[in-house]
Amino acid sequence: MFQLPLPILEKLLRPVIVYLVLVVLLRLFGKRELAQLNPFDLVVLLSLSNTVQNAIIGEDNSVTGGIIGAFGLLGINWLVVRVLFRSKKLTGVFEGRATVLIRDGQLDKRAMERETLTREELLDVIHRQGFQGFHQVHLCELEPNGTFYVEAFDPSVSDKRHDELLTRLDALQGEITVLKSLSAARGASS
Repeated sequence: MFQLPLPILEKLLRPVIVYLVLVVLLRLFGKRELAQLNPFDLVVLLSLSNTVQNAIIGEDNSVTGGIIGAFGLLGINWLVVRVLFRSKKLTGVFEGRATVLIRDGQLDKRAMERETLTREELLDVIHRQGFQGFHQVHLCELEPNGTFYVEAFDPSVSDKRHDELLTRLDALQGEITVLKSLSAARGASS
């Protein structure tokens, strides 16, 4: 149960290599794989984890081998996250950029083709965001992490109320500052 048929160094290198290859492959195959838009994409991601399992642990079914493999995966992920946090250039290379799918209510068909998104899939995304159609969307981007950013033409009623409230609070803060100044001036002259 605890005997290792493979050397520890190999057990640490296997998950690192698989991790880096998967990062590159997911980057090459696009953001859609991360978005999990349909059951087919979900099946691919689940199968992918099962497919690379043996590459990570080899023919080792020991508890120790599993722990070393998990340590290797978590270690390389920790390292990559730290490096990307410190370097915007590397972040752009590894993660890519957002893809604009809708601008001013107009679909970018080339971008949708690159991301292999159908009109119906994108319509489903904006419906989940509370929009009735593309005409209501000022901007829709597919982010590098597979999430969608959707922005309306006009701010919502709650956004308008929030902005109005902030404006009123700023005005009140200004009035309080003036009153404090007047009060301090009166106290000093007395």
